[in-house]
Amino acid sequence: MENVGGSKLHVGDIVVIVIYFVFVLAVGLWSSRKNRGSAGGYFLAGRNMNWIPVGASLFASNIGSLHFIGMVGSGAAAGIAIYLYELNAMYVLMILAYIFLPVYIASGVFTMPEYLKLRFGGKRIQIYLAVLAILVYIFTKISADLYAGAIFIEQSLQWNIYLSIMLLLAVASIFTIAGGLTAVIWTDFIQTIIMVVGALVLMVLAFMEVGGFQGMVDKYPEAETNYSLNSNNTCGAPRADYMHLFRHPLHGDIPWPGLIGITINSIWYWCSDQVIVQRALAGKSYDHAKAGTILCSYIKILPLFMLVFPGMIARILFTETVGCSDPVKCMEVCGSASGCSNIAYPQLVIHLMPPGARGMMLAVMLSALMSSLTSIFNSSSTIFAMDIWTHIRSKATELELMIVGRLFVVVLVIVSIVWIPVLRHTGTQLYVYIQEVSSFLQPPICCIFLMAIFWPRLNERGAFFGLVFGMAVGVARFISEYAYGKTSCGDADSERIPSIIRNFHYLYFSLFLFVVTGLVAMVISLITKPIDKRCLYRLTFWTRHSKEPRLDIDDWSKREEKGYGTDSECISSMNEVELKQLADNEEKDYKIQEGLDITIENLDVETRVIKGSTPWYRYIVNWLCGLEDLEKTHIDNKQVDREDMVSIEQHPRWKIASNCAAVGSMLLMIVIAVYFA
Repeated sequence: MENVGGSKLHVGDIVVIVIYFVFVLAVGLWSSRKNRGSAGGYFLAGRNMNWIPVGASLFASNIGSLHFIGMVGSGAAAGIAIYLYELNAMYVLMILAYIFLPVYIASGVFTMPEYLKLRFGGKRIQIYLAVLAILVYIFTKISADLYAGAIFIEQSLQWNIYLSIMLLLAVASIFTIAGGLTAVIWTDFIQTIIMVVGALVLMVLAFMEVGGFQGMVDKYPEAETNYSLNSNNTCGAPRADYMHLFRHPLHGDIPWPGLIGITINSIWYWCSDQVIVQRALAGKSYDHAKAGTILCSYIKILPLFMLVFPGMIARILFTETVGCSDPVKCMEVCGSASGCSNIAYPQLVIHLMPPGARGMMLAVMLSALMSSLTSIFNSSSTIFAMDIWTHIRSKATELELMIVGRLFVVVLVIVSIVWIPVLRHTGTQLYVYIQEVSSFLQPPICCIFLMAIFWPRLNERGAFFGLVFGMAVGVARFISEYAYGKTSCGDADSERIPSIIRNFHYLYFSLFLFVVTGLVAMVISLITKPIDKRCLYRLTFWTRHSKEPRLDIDDWSKREEKGYGTDSECISSMNEVELKQLADNEEKDYKIQEGLDITIENLDVETRVIKGSTPWYRYIVNWLCGLEDLEKTHIDNKQVDREDMVSIEQHPRWKIASNCAAVGSMLLMIVIAVYFA
């Protein structure tokens, strides 16, 4: 069934794509209306989402075009071991549900850098992580998704890549700017259904082509190109352990002890990355947030069947192209001399799907790309507005933060477009490349978050210098890894790369970096002053249920510098100061509210006059940005409300049901791990 080349769109394909985008955009804008008039609704969906869209959004935010291109390509190249990342996520999601979420919700935080700000005080950790997160989003997540989407467009539609990507970025930015997180979550919900249904349909068609599951298992070892057979070049041959998840600790492409490294990277991604945690925090209660997280763990079973197995089948059906091992032939097929496994999924879509259905699958791919981009755009704008802009302008109003957040999305779009030419030079093992970068940059952040949650003795100095040292070591490995250039199987000059780089697997390095960061943070924390326990209520796992008022850590630090002690007299004195400040703040809030009432009355009068004379184009812009009802939302003079002591009490029936569902998810994970061990 070998064939090479693209395919022209039929009218039915175009109709399906247009209907899909119009429908999803309409649903996203409609669902966002009630929450778009506040920064909390725009950035955090007002914490009113049901558990089903929360779980679907978690899955859709994770599964993007990177998976449809990168994970399918890795399945085609090396078998099922790549699914370890998805299998591992099933129990890491339990860590998010039972350990991290209660702390985040109880403390009332909007962003992950904000949590570290409350936990350690000061500004440097919050700003450091905010800037780092945005850079990581731009140069790994956005770039990887765009490159994967470009491959699909190039292979299946033969469109101009740059114009196509700019169009996708424009649509994604409209979703994010116009709707906020509420629209993103609801469109994620729709896109999850489309992705799962479309991918499963293609999976069934693929299995029918090779004679079912057993046919795939029997034929995959024979999927070797003529070039490899005639030249005795073993580099192009399928791996002998293609149906095993757990591989040799030294010679495996994903060695089984590397599961520890995968877990470290996964904890950062699922438990401390703004893109993911923001979806869980949008749940209307802890019950819904936890249930949505558990639902996502069940859906994570699907990638083995709808991504990895189809990738293996693609190699069987299109051996000379997907399994390409001749550098000259590979350049002709996909523009890369080192292999063409990343075109596996586009080839399946082009040759197995009929007209109309092929348009649906294109919508699936665009859904994956759009979902990932909108999630990243919204989370990046949240981090910039809440963690960076609020330090530039400490008294920024909700209106200002909403405008700044939306404008920052435009900046992300511009930077992403500028980065597109660099994407063309990315290696073929896209999914593995992303995991390598993650292993070099994410372990220090994961370590500090875990220690912050579980070890109250960790202080700001220990956390900051642990982060800086760990990040320096990771960046040094990253630079050295790519300074020598990546080599392919059979390269004669591979010996020029130092042994410590060539043989130190990136997953083992992840564990090493995690331990080093922890040791530095621990030593510095132990030799410096601890944080007062009154500053840690609801900020650690052990104090998540506390009802005690939390002392602001920066205020505590200032009082320590002024000589306040810890005896009862000093504590009493501090309490008197706090009570006086509280009374002053309440009086100030009352005066502000009076001023707001007057301002709002004036605004109503002004608005009635303006509405009749506002140009139509200005009204459309206001509508897209959710600012047409400004007189109703009163956000112009109001600063963002941050609520502490959010309830994490669980309804008894919800608790029993979610715990049983969690146990079921873990049992399924064990069954899959044992069966494919």
